[in-house]
Amino acid sequence: MELTERVRRWRDRGEREHFRGHAVHVFRRETDGPFVVMLHGFPSSSYDWAPVLEALTEPSVLAFDFLGFGLSDKPREHRYTLGWQADLTTELVNRHSGGRPVFLVAHDMGTSVGTELMARDLEGRLGFELAGVLLFNGSIVLDAASLTPSQKLLRGPLGPLAARLSSRRVFDQQFGSVFSSSHPLEREEADDQWSLICHNGGRSLGHKLIFYLSERIALADRWHGAIRDWRDLQLAWGLEDPVATTAVLEALRRLHPGVPVAELPGLGHYPQLEDPSRMAAVIGAAI
Repeated sequence: MELTERVRRWRDRGEREHFRGHAVHVFRRETDGPFVVMLHGFPSSSYDWAPVLEALTEPSVLAFDFLGFGLSDKPREHRYTLGWQADLTTELVNRHSGGRPVFLVAHDMGTSVGTELMARDLEGRLGFELAGVLLFNGSIVLDAASLTPSQKLLRGPLGPLAARLSSRRVFDQQFGSVFSSSHPLEREEADDQWSLICHNGGRSLGHKLIFYLSERIALADRWHGAIRDWRDLQLAWGLEDPVATTAVLEALRRLHPGVPVAELPGLGHYPQLEDPSRMAAVIGAAI
């Protein structure tokens, strides 16, 4: 499937860089403002940030596609761990931050990459200055979340078959189901997202990419500890999220009592797509 016109425009605003033998798509914007790194979720890509960046013009921004996602390489035999993605994040930050303090904004799967970076910072081995973190709508406390049927299927023994049989019809239903009723998934956005998933053979890779959910269980003590102990943490939450539900938010509040939370009534799992200007305002206030 060909990339849509809007995705091609986004591609042309970025560059291809290499890390450990693989090419990744990187978007950069330089301003006089703070340096913000944006981490996307599953199954999407840094393209999720494009609408927000139209409204959020102040900061310098680094946004990229994790390996296996969007416009980056999608090697079939790679083991897609969040530790590897955290290493990629660290390398790109050190290439482009110029030593500036980093403010991290992370969504969905990206929140667990973020908590790994926070854990490394607590250990004194991060390698850059992490000045602040904003996490939103990720199933960080997995046992409080409500996974979609597709996520459950991809994680199970039939995952490889489910990935091979994935279709546009199933994608529209499952991806659309995590948007709020007042901000439904638009057809053009669905076209964009599906073209990015299919790009470079990625359509049948979902069972490998979803390994991060197993890591959320195996590394829960480490990552929940980072939520509990890391200093300048903030949260934002679309309260109509059917996956990373308000039960997840309450679990995070128990881990880190008093954590600042920007509650977003009327928004679902993708606040940055559902109401970009509102999410831009939340990010702007956080940084």
